[in-house]
Amino acid sequence: MASEPATMISEVQSKGSQNVPIPVPPPPPPPMPQSKLAVRVPSQPPLPPHRGPVRTATVQKAPALVEFYHSLAKCDGKKNHQGSGNGGNRGVINAHSSIVVEIQNRSSHLLAIKADIETKGDFIRSLIQKVKDAAYANIEDVLTFIEWLDRELASLSDERAVLKHFDWPERKADAMREAAMEYRDLKRLQSEISFYEDDPSMSWEVALKKMADLLDKSERSIQRLIKLRDLTMASYRDCKIPTDWMLGSGIISKIKAATVKLTKLYLKRVSVELESTRHSERESVQEALLSQCIRFAYRAHQFAGGLDSETMCAFEEMRQRVPTHWGGSRELIPGLAS
Repeated sequence: MASEPATMISEVQSKGSQNVPIPVPPPPPPPMPQSKLAVRVPSQPPLPPHRGPVRTATVQKAPALVEFYHSLAKCDGKKNHQGSGNGGNRGVINAHSSIVVEIQNRSSHLLAIKADIETKGDFIRSLIQKVKDAAYANIEDVLTFIEWLDRELASLSDERAVLKHFDWPERKADAMREAAMEYRDLKRLQSEISFYEDDPSMSWEVALKKMADLLDKSERSIQRLIKLRDLTMASYRDCKIPTDWMLGSGIISKIKAATVKLTKLYLKRVSVELESTRHSERESVQEALLSQCIRFAYRAHQFAGGLDSETMCAFEEMRQRVPTHWGGSRELIPGLAS
């Protein structure tokens, strides 16, 4: 059968009596089955560039490989289990337990909040009314009220979470708390400076540093109060919170007066130390002490706006100790006059 097409072609060529065009130009056409197959193949869109030959037909699953992998995984699991003992299990159990405990705690916390909202409504509404009605002329009364209010609110499981479900006057309550806490801190500072006593058994370096730290703290506290005053004075008045304590005649004047007393203690301590080194050869120590003392007195003078007569007398005594080679500076430092 394969030679039949070739024989037919040779017969047509040998006869030559019929002008039948040969459908396929020389060389002789390929065998008929192949040409028909080529014509019947539908056109396909071109493959994307750089795409390799499609090999999906050659991909086969390998059950042996999968089985081998699982067998290795089991072996590794046994080794890890043997190497760590029950540590892995304990870790999982501990993690699970901690999650359970956290969920239980959170759930109990939420339940406590819900219980407060449902059972303490009248109590909270009474506190709301007291905050709204609060109006004091003395900051001490505000401090007392805030301390009482905080004790009352401490009975709630979560103050913020519970109060947000009520018409809580947050702006006024926060402003009162801010003013009371700022005043409380300044009052403590004033008391600390006012009742400070120099300890003779303490080394002079430590003693002078403690007094210098108190002066630093006083300066920072007053600067913070002045900034707070500029920012909150109007809102405090709107909330019926007294503001006279924030003025220069309030707690500020008391702290400044306490620093003057502190300066006197500082001068006396330096004087004692200088007396103990008078006949020694530690001239450099004496000069360092004098310089340190004058700087402290000047800072306190600038901060307090002056010194009292007793402190000025102590300073005059200290001034007499200034060496003549300090540029003839036995006169008072400029600005350090009473």
